Amino acid sequence: MSSPIKPLADRVVAVREQAIAKTTSGLYLPDNAKEKSVIAKVVAVGPDVKGLKVDDRIIYKEYSTSDLKINNQEYLIVKEEDVLATV
Repeated sequence: MSSPIKPLADRVVAVREQAIAKTTSGLYLPDNAKEKSVIAKVVAVGPDVKGLKVDDRIIYKEYSTSDLKINNQEYLIVKEEDVLATV
């Protein structure tokens, strides 16, 4: 997947993964009971990003992102320092 967004400096553009829809016991969760996923797939990186590349799966700080919706696709813009780990 390519991104229509070109990040600057140390920013990363990512797409949030789907939240888990079913519990381990097999119960399906309604949309309002699902937690937002904090795992995302990187689709673009800025020129100053050192430790990440496209297609990495990342864990990020939940409230430190900028959310943007383009053509019915939701994107996250995250500073590299707000990425906690890769998966």
